[in-house]
Amino acid sequence: MENTEELVNSKVTQLTAINTAKVITVICFIGCAVVFGVQNFRQVLYLCLHISYCTWWLLEQWFYPQRRQMFNEPIGLIGFISALIFVGIFYAMPGYFAFTNPTALSLTTVAIALPLYIFGSLINATADVQKMTAKQFEAGLVKDNIWRFSRNINYFGDILRYLSFSVVAGSIWAYSVPASIAILYIQRMLQKEQQMVVKYPEYEEYKRSTARFIPFIW
Repeated sequence: MENTEELVNSKVTQLTAINTAKVITVICFIGCAVVFGVQNFRQVLYLCLHISYCTWWLLEQWFYPQRRQMFNEPIGLIGFISALIFVGIFYAMPGYFAFTNPTALSLTTVAIALPLYIFGSLINATADVQKMTAKQFEAGLVKDNIWRFSRNINYFGDILRYLSFSVVAGSIWAYSVPASIAILYIQRMLQKEQQMVVKYPEYEEYKRSTARFIPFIW
């Protein structure tokens, strides 16, 4: 067991675990399609939104190799399995509710879900590209353009995207996924702020001039 742990620690990173989990999420959706069948617009819309997001997550690392530097810490066997369960299976739960929801999808629901997904994806991708470009040119603290609206604008965009999945699923239980992600992100924000204050002297001023998470609110 000890040798297995050492092997995983030496070869597997957090990013590898997350990538594997995204593939498992897609497999879960394919399983739902096989078991329940694709019979209504709710199921079609959900599959299009969530599978396109998982696909983009993987393609983005190909388009922007710098993304592979994220989550590059080694991960143990328990951590790897936990990531597969949490990110791979738990994150797919709204898809299950979408497939088992007998209610027809309303136009109002579509009108809410699509802007959440589109703007969430655009905000998240724009923030990531800006930060990667700044790091490439060693620009220091990123606090302008889209980052002037929130110190964690990338997280905000990601939450909007996951909210869109829950809206399409149409179950109150589906919102446990974005709620759990929000809690995880808040923990990361608090840790990140402690590091940023030490790393960048101008970070304190940046904190006073922008929101922590939700633009113009908090």
